[in-house]
Amino acid sequence: MSVILGIDIGGSGIKGAPVDTLSGKLVAERHRIPTPEGAQPDAVKDVVVELVQHFGHAGPVGITFPGIVQHGHTLSAANVDKDWIGLDADALFTEATGRDVTVINDADAAGLAEAKFGAGAGVSGEVLLLTFGTGIGSALIYNGVLVPNTEFGHLWLKGDKHAETWASDRAREHDDLNWKQWAKRASTYLQYLEGLFSPDLFIIGGGISKKADKWQPHIQTTRTKLVPATLQNEAGIVGAAMMADQRAQGQGS
Repeated sequence: MSVILGIDIGGSGIKGAPVDTLSGKLVAERHRIPTPEGAQPDAVKDVVVELVQHFGHAGPVGITFPGIVQHGHTLSAANVDKDWIGLDADALFTEATGRDVTVINDADAAGLAEAKFGAGAGVSGEVLLLTFGTGIGSALIYNGVLVPNTEFGHLWLKGDKHAETWASDRAREHDDLNWKQWAKRASTYLQYLEGLFSPDLFIIGGGISKKADKWQPHIQTTRTKLVPATLQNEAGIVGAAMMADQRAQGQGS
């Protein structure tokens, strides 16, 4: 058993748990600490240190971040403090915790976890996970290998429709859409992605994955199978631990 601590940085809470990366199971109960107001790097760093100490973890740590992550540097900051932009987050957390830390985009982490242990387990070829929430996160997995930082939520549809602001769950609430109306928008978006990438499987995550019975019957894709995510709130933690484990074994960047 290879146990890695996974930590998921979210807009309202920072959650962590040790993960058995061979089975994808949490080996202790998740611990959650509220995200500091403003989510400034030093404040988030202190919470990460607290989580490492809470679990008494001495090995590698994987951490998700809600933005673009390239070679350990955070390059965007849509819902956190702008000081994250251009920051060497790997180095920040590694120095603070005294552990070898690997930072990964949050949707990418969820995609890795779902493809290996969740709704995409056993599916070969191209798996595309989309998280519908405040925005639309995306993760593209091919035969178990992640293509990082895809950001498909920022695609434009029909010239003037920005996918994230038109088809996200926040857009559903803002425009007061019922589930059938929202599913029509989501179907347009998914069909556009089909034309670009021809995935073998869509996995739909985010908060709406818990309400699949309300929208799934109304979704229309051209040819691609679609399933709701199954790991839900554990996906980011598991995926972060998986990436840290790959790096520890010399397989990651």
